[in-house]
Amino acid sequence: MLFRAGVVTRPGRVENGNTVLDTQPEEHDRTQSLTLGLASFEWADCRINLLDAPGYADFVGDAMTALHVADVAVFVVDGVSGLQVNDELLWQAAAERSIPRIVFINKMDKERASFDQTLAGLRDHFGAGVEPLDLPVGEASEFTGVADLLSEHVILYDTGSATTSDELPADIADREHEQHEHLVEDVVEIEDDLLARYLDGDAISVPELEHALRRGFSGGSLWPVLCGSATEAIAIDRLLDFLCHIAPAPSEVPGVEVRNGNGSDSLTCDPSGDPLAFVFKTQTDEYVGQVALMKVLSGTLHADDVLVDQRTGTKERLHNLLRVLGSKHTPIDTAVAGDIVGAIKLTDVTTGDTLAPIGSSLTVTPVEHKRPVYGIAVAADSAGDEDKLSTALAELVGDDPTLEVVRDSETHQTVLRGAGDVHVQVALTRLQRRYGITVRTEPVKIAYRETLLAPVETEGRHKKQSGGHGQFGVATVRFEPLPRNGGYEFVDATRGGVIPKSLIPAVGKGVAESMERGGRHGFPLVDLRATVLDGKHHSVDSDDFSFRMAGALALRAAIDKVGTLILEPVDRVEVTVPSSLQGDVMADLGRRRGQIEGTEPAGDGEVTVIASVPTSEVVDYPVALRSMTHGRGRLALSFERYQERPDPR
Repeated sequence: MLFRAGVVTRPGRVENGNTVLDTQPEEHDRTQSLTLGLASFEWADCRINLLDAPGYADFVGDAMTALHVADVAVFVVDGVSGLQVNDELLWQAAAERSIPRIVFINKMDKERASFDQTLAGLRDHFGAGVEPLDLPVGEASEFTGVADLLSEHVILYDTGSATTSDELPADIADREHEQHEHLVEDVVEIEDDLLARYLDGDAISVPELEHALRRGFSGGSLWPVLCGSATEAIAIDRLLDFLCHIAPAPSEVPGVEVRNGNGSDSLTCDPSGDPLAFVFKTQTDEYVGQVALMKVLSGTLHADDVLVDQRTGTKERLHNLLRVLGSKHTPIDTAVAGDIVGAIKLTDVTTGDTLAPIGSSLTVTPVEHKRPVYGIAVAADSAGDEDKLSTALAELVGDDPTLEVVRDSETHQTVLRGAGDVHVQVALTRLQRRYGITVRTEPVKIAYRETLLAPVETEGRHKKQSGGHGQFGVATVRFEPLPRNGGYEFVDATRGGVIPKSLIPAVGKGVAESMERGGRHGFPLVDLRATVLDGKHHSVDSDDFSFRMAGALALRAAIDKVGTLILEPVDRVEVTVPSSLQGDVMADLGRRRGQIEGTEPAGDGEVTVIASVPTSEVVDYPVALRSMTHGRGRLALSFERYQERPDPR
């Protein structure tokens, strides 16, 4: 598209590492798009802001981000391999947001490319509203152009230059006429007056058909299909023309829902309104620092305007507004409603922030990403880099909120989580390249816990005498295991002042501290009631520390006497797959000691399997599920409870 629009002098290829929007070294290494790219350019009499989203499933978060601010969604479908799993997921997401959708069947110049099979697949998945506007002229290496089904013209291409003709090739003439009539019948149904005239035998002009098509596309009743070849620049101009002349302008799309105090409003895209901008993504540039990509939802932004970040309340001056073309930034003076621009040198802006005039209460709801399901523990290889690593991880998450960093106080690990193993590995590569930190990785430790096997009564005695003021405290404590998630209860059942009331809490604190230090296997103790029954004190030597020690020693004696059992964390697992794979998924979860709790229909021939599975059994599950379902499975994990771990013997 950029080549056809004259923005670049030659078309780039992902496999050659010279595409405008694949700017990261990781993308060049893997020869695939991994991050959301922005290209703002002009075609004919309009400006197009192109958000290029990665297609790999691990990076679907960026595609969801793009849909949050897009006015139109273009689905580029491979004419050889057809629809991919991610296409179905994103189509549904676009439909939920009422975003008009158009399909461009690409790679029609390749061997085994099939327009008919790809179109049939589109209709099978998305319905009869899928409407081809073109037919290919020629196949594979003989693919030279398209027949426009509305005008019945043929557009042929030679090294990117287009020639239009009224003469249809003989081998597609009959089919083209048939498809033209079918298209006209579908389009005239959009407008009652056109339908009436058509039924009366009137000829409907191409401009009238285009007007109705525009209405049907914007309203979501028709999903046009074009075809061509990006590498050969065939029919790319058709797609650009469609976006400029058929697709709705920003002012014609439904208003954006914004929060206004405790309520909500619909904000129309009006250049004369109050300025409001939504930061949908931040990116770190090695030369200019953080670049905030934002969509202007209302009003007009000017360089040096001062707006308020609604999250922090901080005033932000827009020192530099930028027109973005991949990694190239061009300063501009203004940006109007509907535009997508960049800004640099902002104080504390992050992904999801709303920039509004001083005194405004309007806020845009940010994208809600699914919780990441794959994790790995990370640590700096050099102890001196630990602080640097923390800062770097925070910046990575700022640029990519689908990542998550958790510092686990129980296992003392820093865990980096992402949508899958590829997502996490790319983040680690970026970490080392961008920040120069060598990272050591290891599997995520499972946060096991322990509880007592049986009720028991013990005595904790702490006595220390070394001349002068000594230490003395004795506590008799009954320990009882509680039901799961029972927590820790401390009860004072002493009588007669055997332990001064002021020192009783110290016993409970000592027990709690000993619980945190762990049981026989070194895991924290939980689900325990400690009842102080009796004790002894000394008027001079007894103090808070002495009875904390007495409480701790009583618990250690209880552990030695009755032992503990290990509790393992259990996750709620929700797996959405095609119904044909339900049995495979349920069997696999069973092998992982999972308990199937039920199934729910998920629509479009899919089912969601719900199960409780020990956390230790799902550490690698995202990778296994992708392999088992060929990428068609979707996974959600959340902590559910602790349960007794079976004896590993």
